[in-house]
Amino acid sequence: MTQIDITIPILDEEDTLDTQVRKVIACLQSILPGYDIHLKIADNGSTDRSPEIGAQLQSEFPIVEYLRVGERGVGRALKFSWTRSHADIVGYMDLDLATDVRHLAEAFAPLVANDADVVTGTRLKKGSNVVGRSLTRAVTTRVFNLMVKSYFGTKFTDGMCGFKFLRREYLPRLMKLGARSDGWFFATEILVCAEYADLRVVDLPVHWTDDPNSKAKIGKLAFEYMAAMRRLKRNLQAAALEPGLRQRQ
Repeated sequence: MTQIDITIPILDEEDTLDTQVRKVIACLQSILPGYDIHLKIADNGSTDRSPEIGAQLQSEFPIVEYLRVGERGVGRALKFSWTRSHADIVGYMDLDLATDVRHLAEAFAPLVANDADVVTGTRLKKGSNVVGRSLTRAVTTRVFNLMVKSYFGTKFTDGMCGFKFLRREYLPRLMKLGARSDGWFFATEILVCAEYADLRVVDLPVHWTDDPNSKAKIGKLAFEYMAAMRRLKRNLQAAALEPGLRQRQ
């Protein structure tokens, strides 16, 4: 049976961690009873009661593992979890469950059937449904994705959506190509490098509900993304000199 690891990166989430993880588990049992799925709570530097709650969830549910990363950074948390995984498929979703959990079945199906190498949620493609998104955040999302598309010539539509899964066998190559950011941009790097390596990337339209309590700071992220884009461009240019990295194998 195909094994799947879902990572949920967290930082100071004591108010919602227990409730949200239980929601995910209930949904998995309801819509995906035939899958071998494990949840990895990747804590990147919480200073509240999140470690205590994560440990309790791990002791209560065999499919849950609490990982203490120690240092902050979503990319750092995902790399910590994914590089230690032995699952066939790895990926992540945000704790706020902005992306409807029911989309997990749609995301896993092409990966398990080997009809896709990477599946990414998108809020910007026909068929997607976005609820409660402020105009500022909606415009920012579209501008960022246009920047990525023009800078790298990519085809995927939404690099920022926190709902991405891939066949783990390709992770080392994607990281070697340049997917190495410790911050939020890591998930977008995965997609850029996947297209660069000629992997099969599926854009999955999702139902997405905005979290009004999101901790993402637009101004700070903008500077982080621009710097990360420049680093990734240099990494891809260097990787172009290494044979075999671009072709899907």
